[in-house]
Amino acid sequence: MLYRPHLRKSLPIALVVGTVLFAINQLDVVVRGDADLAVWIKIVVTYLVPFCVATAGVLVGTRRR
Repeated sequence: MLYRPHLRKSLPIALVVGTVLFAINQLDVVVRGDADLAVWIKIVVTYLVPFCVATAGVLVGTRRR
């Protein structure tokens, strides 16, 4: 997961997808100032899930037989 060439592919995907999901799901709560610890944990997970999916895709796509 921390192999630099894979990170170069996975991180931008995770940032774009995570930001879109964050804006859809949590932005209003953060802007209102109502974000508590649970919301911040959800925000971290919102970015972590696309990162894991993108990394899995890169690993499968670059696997050698």
